[in-house]
Amino acid sequence: MGKKTSNKKALISLAIGGFGIGMTEFVIMGILPDVASALNITIPQAGHFIAAYALGVVVGAPILTSLSSKWPAHKLLLGLMVWFTIFNTLSAFAESYNSLLFFRFLSGLPHGAFFGIGAVVAGKLAAPGKSAQAIAIMFAGLTIANVIGVPLGTYLGHHFSWSISFILVGIVGIMAMFSVYRWMPSIPKTSTGGLKKDLLVFKRRELWVLILLTTVGTGGFFAWYSYIAPLLTNVSGYPESMVSYAMILAGLGMVVGNFLGAKMTEMFTPMRAVVISLSMMVVVLLINTVVAHNPIGILVLTFIIGMISFSVSTPLQMAIINASKGSEMLGSSMNQSAFNMGNASGAYLAGLPIAMGFGVTSASYIGAVLAGTGVLIAVTIVIVKNKKGILKTRFRRLAFK
Repeated sequence: MGKKTSNKKALISLAIGGFGIGMTEFVIMGILPDVASALNITIPQAGHFIAAYALGVVVGAPILTSLSSKWPAHKLLLGLMVWFTIFNTLSAFAESYNSLLFFRFLSGLPHGAFFGIGAVVAGKLAAPGKSAQAIAIMFAGLTIANVIGVPLGTYLGHHFSWSISFILVGIVGIMAMFSVYRWMPSIPKTSTGGLKKDLLVFKRRELWVLILLTTVGTGGFFAWYSYIAPLLTNVSGYPESMVSYAMILAGLGMVVGNFLGAKMTEMFTPMRAVVISLSMMVVVLLINTVVAHNPIGILVLTFIIGMISFSVSTPLQMAIINASKGSEMLGSSMNQSAFNMGNASGAYLAGLPIAMGFGVTSASYIGAVLAGTGVLIAVTIVIVKNKKGILKTRFRRLAFK
């Protein structure tokens, strides 16, 4: 009984860290116009702060996760939260475009490693057959951040100062540090072969295809979400004060979608769940372009898009862990790198037609194309796996004749 309670607290500590990470990653999207105004730059230029954070995740995930071959996971998780807290707090005091860009990059470095290592740790702490649910609990922190932390940060950032948003992130980081220190059990090093052996995982073609899938497929969500503030104000006609409430709706959808994705992973294979989620994402993003001018319709779609988009998180994480046997932490962290490459590429690609004057709704078209491409990649993976399975079965039958 005591061990079960202890494991639950350990999962909660991961969720608190996920809350802080989710808040810093997404709150910038809600206060994008405020940051642009304060630093005297354009909204597309402010979008570079989204890309800088994502680039930090991409760079930091493999480098910091490689330390798992030297340090126990619980100590590494604590160190990552210390780094996260320091540089998110410093972001609040940035006074120029260049300084905030620099701090956002450094803030993103521990993101992928924390989620990558945390996903593997969550699986180890889970009861047999419940790994998907344990991973979903960790990601629940990120989704709940979009219900509470991001709207609160958006509201305070809009009505007082954008820097308050990052001070709140720093406070959450301190809470995460304390909870990991107190509740996370000692976890021995899982990499027995060292960094050189872990790096061999990159020879696996399936891993690279999954990284591409995550980058392209989740880029569809970020193409839409990165410009949710101007979509609501410039197209739907809402005042800026409505953005924080709309982000609560998106966050509620993410919470539901996160656990829906875990259930889908248990009902189907992870890859089949990915195909279903991304296919639905294409549909709702296209519908969003039609109803964007309808004030009620856009709010309904905001919830639905949030739900469907995050139903893909756990299946993708499980798929890449399964494809990284022997080097699960490194593979898992690379999925977070891919997720944030989707963040950067989605925000960048969606910003291009907006900058050319095609309007904010064009971002949803870009998102639908990215998600649709993800469907094609996922279907290809499923087909190849099925063919391999058939060949193995035939080989075994011949071998035992």
